[in-house]
Amino acid sequence: MGIVSSLDQRFYPGIENYWDDRAFRAFVIARLSACDTILDLGAGAGILPEMDFRGCVQKVCGVDPDARVLANRHLDEARVGTGEKIPFEDESFDAVISDNVLEHLTDPTQVFAEVNRVLKPGGRFLFKTPNMLHYMPMIAMATPQWFHKWYNALRGRSAIDTFPTVYRVNTDAAIAKIGRQVGLIRGQFLNIESRPEYLRVTALSYLVGIAYERLVNLHPALAGFRIVLIGELIKPPFVHEGAPRTVASRVASP
Repeated sequence: MGIVSSLDQRFYPGIENYWDDRAFRAFVIARLSACDTILDLGAGAGILPEMDFRGCVQKVCGVDPDARVLANRHLDEARVGTGEKIPFEDESFDAVISDNVLEHLTDPTQVFAEVNRVLKPGGRFLFKTPNMLHYMPMIAMATPQWFHKWYNALRGRSAIDTFPTVYRVNTDAAIAKIGRQVGLIRGQFLNIESRPEYLRVTALSYLVGIAYERLVNLHPALAGFRIVLIGELIKPPFVHEGAPRTVASRVASP
């Protein structure tokens, strides 16, 4: 047994690979109903089983600029396109989900506006993205794309699935602000730090990551420095003219 595996068992027993995607899946499932139609924004080739929601809802659609989306087995309907111009009609979806997409957006305001357009009244934008205040995005912003591909290769990730990042909307405050600008209401946000995946390369780097994880989980005041940001923005429901605007009863408190 290697040192990294020993550290896994000692410090993170029961933590499995893709723990962040599992957490996001649970967050999404809790907000879906069997009659929903949902859009996976940035669906890609369908690599992660955690992003397979077929059978949980009535219909799963997906969009991605990569043509491999057309072969994504997790989707009932796939289209090639971008978040800046989502190729679906107004008010088509009960939920739009995005897993590790926000960090790639060069025009997040336009994408959020498009999400708002395709959501039905009362619909939800559910997302997972790295928190820009964590060391991993800070290192990513300070290093070139070739380094990202090389480092991910060390971790077993293909270069074809390593996309450029810009981190223009990757904090709680930034997401909530752009949401307000396009008419979306902030719902529940979660900040999570668990097994330090990006530092599980050597024993020394792993120990540094473990120390950081223990530190930011000491107190809620340090939540803003945790790696995973999961959250929801809600499109307000229809209201009669002159009636007070309220959020649907199923909206979770922040």
